[in-house]
Parts: sequence; structure tokens; C-alpha cells
Amino acid sequence: MNRIRVFSILSLLLGFLLMMLPTDSSAKGEVVYVVPIEETVEKGLYAFLKRAVETAEHENADAIIFEIHTPGGAVDAAADIGKLLTSTDIKTVAFINTQALSAGAYISLNMDEIYMVKGGTMGAAAIIDQQGNTAGKKAESYWFAEMKNAAKHADRDPIYALAMADESVDLPEYGAEKGKLLTLTSEQALEVKYAEGIVNNFDELLVQLGYSEAEIRPLEESFAEKIARFITNPFVYSILLTIGSLGLVMELYSPGFGVPGFMGLSALLLFFYGHLVAGLTGFESLILFIIGLGLILLEFFISGGIAGILGFVAVISSLFLASDNVIHMGISLLIAITASIVLSILLIKVFGKRMRLFQKIMLTDSTNTESGYISNKSRLELIGLEGYTLTVMRPSGTILIEDERIDAVSEGAFIGKGAKIRVVRAEGARIIVREISNLDKKEI
Repeated sequence: MNRIRVFSILSLLLGFLLMMLPTDSSAKGEVVYVVPIEETVEKGLYAFLKRAVETAEHENADAIIFEIHTPGGAVDAAADIGKLLTSTDIKTVAFINTQALSAGAYISLNMDEIYMVKGGTMGAAAIIDQQGNTAGKKAESYWFAEMKNAAKHADRDPIYALAMADESVDLPEYGAEKGKLLTLTSEQALEVKYAEGIVNNFDELLVQLGYSEAEIRPLEESFAEKIARFITNPFVYSILLTIGSLGLVMELYSPGFGVPGFMGLSALLLFFYGHLVAGLTGFESLILFIIGLGLILLEFFISGGIAGILGFVAVISSLFLASDNVIHMGISLLIAITASIVLSILLIKVFGKRMRLFQKIMLTDSTNTESGYISNKSRLELIGLEGYTLTVMRPSGTILIEDERIDAVSEGAFIGKGAKIRVVRAEGARIIVREISNLDKKEI
């Protein structure tokens, strides 16, 4: 009985000691996803990160480490990514390797923890337009509030986030006196508690986070997502729309369906493909675009103009429906339409081109003499022959030439009955005669 008690006590002590010993992450079955945030921030990146977060949530991951190296990008895309990161219950970690500027800084601040490599930087998050100028007051006010809220997400002092976006904030001790935007080095970020630590590499980061033995699952962008990120850049899809419109315009002036038409359709399909993969639109925009093209083509075969107008409206509407930014799309369409008009003028005025499609549906043949067509029999053989008038000619009348009665007209002068005449011209069925003077009239 004593042996049983002693064994029970020893078992409890051993169990207690085992509980006190540190256990590695693999024993706990911890899973950590690693997701890159690289290059420009745009809507295509949001689609990829959304997939990454949903995958991690589905697999019950313990954390997501976002390895960040970006110069920034679109504000609206960054705002959507920020909402995505703050809405998940999974621990999010920003690993800045080596820069997180502008929208990249905003995305980093929306994560639970931030770590930086030595020499890393974070900041310079002023909002600017496509021309590189400072955005309007409303846009700035919105962005300042977003930066401060992002900092507050992890109880960070919002003054530094505001200084990254607002050059009027005075922080001379960090090289951001009035007139300059704040960009924190890794040491400065650690000092102001905008970073939880500085590491040399990714392995050291895992050690600091306590995930050195966890299952690491890298999640990379698919080829389709990379294409979508590239295409959804406003500058790129402006080029695609311009190529699409120029290709279709050139095809109208070319025989058959050739390279210009193929390039034009390919560019437009790439535009829709990128926006579909990025999740910015559905198939309804592509269907509307195809319907619009069909109505425009139908207009060439029916009259009225209604089908063409409806088709044009449908095509423009489909492009706006596919885009997430009305201003960017408006500018892109303006560029594409202007380029198409200029090209049409050059093809017509400089190269003398005509639309092949119009030539097919319009009657261009003429029944001229050169083509062998005659509306009346020409009497050219009568020119120079002489005869007599059978009637008075005022100026038309009837003449007699070689026993043939012929309707004719004088050159304009009055010719009496029985006068001798000569045929001077024959214009189709119209015979023109002239009186031969100083000759006796023949009695008829």
C-alpha cells in the first residue's frame, strides 16, 4: 500500500515537472504562414492577401508573417488591405525587409506586431495624385485619420504616423522638422515603439516570435494573381485600353481580320481578365461589353442609330463597371478615345485610307461608260453627216439623214423646215445639228 502511494506521488511530481518544462512549437502543432508584400500596392495585391488570410483562417494558423518590401501604391487598395488585416483574429506580424514606405507603412501599422531588419525604413506616407502633386484637402484629411487609426490599432503613439503623412508635424529629433515627412529607421522605430524588435534575418525573427519549431507555410502569388496585379495598375490598364481602341480602329481600315484587330481584342480581354482575377468585377461586365460590341456592329447593317448609341453606352458602362476607380477609368478612356480620333484622322488625311467595313455595306459601283455601261445608244457615227430638216427646229425637231428620221436639236438657233443641216455632235441619244448656210432649201 505504501509503495502504491509513493508511486502515485512520484507520478504526480513527474507530470508536474513535465508541465513546467518548455515545449517546442512543433509539439504544439503551431502553423505559421509567410506571405510576401512586394512591389507596388494595388487592388491586385488586395485580392492575393485576401486569399492568404482566408487560407490561414481555414487552416487555423497561429500567425501570418507578412514580409514587406514596397515603395507604396494606391491609397484605396491600402485602405482595403488595412481593413482586411484588422478584421482577422489570427495574429499578424509585419516583417519589414527592407522598406515599408507610403501605403506600405500604413499596411504595417495595421498589424499586431512589427519587426524590422537592420537598416530598414518605414514612413513617408504622403498622399499624392497621379501627377505627383499633393492631393486635395479632403483626401489628405481622410488619409491623416487613416494613418492615426492604424497606429492606434496596436496602441502606438499616432503622432509619428501622422508625421509620416503630414509635413506640418514638427519632429526635428527624428529628421522630420516642418516641411519634411517622417521616415523612421529601424532603430528609431524601436525607440518610439513602432517596432517590437530588430532582427538580422527571417530565422532570427522566428526565434524572437517563438515560432522557430513551428510549421512554416510560404504562400506565394499564383501566376494569374501576378498578371492581375500588373494589369490592375491604372497606368498599365490605360495602355491596354489605348492599344485596344487603336487596334480596333486600324482594323476598320484594313482588309479582313488581321494583326491590329487581334491586338485590340487581346488588350481588352486582358483588361477584363486582370480585373476578374483581382476580384474587382464579375462576368457581368464582360458580358455587357460583348453585348455592346454586338450592338455597334449591328448598327452598320441597320439604320436609325439607336443600336449604335446603345452599344457605345454598354461598352463604356462595362469598362466603368470593371474598374474600382471612376476617376482613373475616366482619364484612361479619355486618353484612348483621343488616340483613336488622332489615328483615324491620320489614316484618312495622310494615308488616304477608307473604312473597309463601310465599303462592304455601301454601294460603290457606278454604271459609267468606262466600265462598259450605257444608258442610251450613242450615235457617234452620225457626226459629220448631212441631211434636211423635216420640221421646224425651235430648237428641237426632226431631221432626215440617209432616209432615216432622227429626232435632233439645233445648237440654239432657229432652223426652218427643209433646211440643209450637218450633225456636229452626238451626246448619247441627243443629236445636235447646225444649218448649212447659202444653200437652197429642199422642198419636202
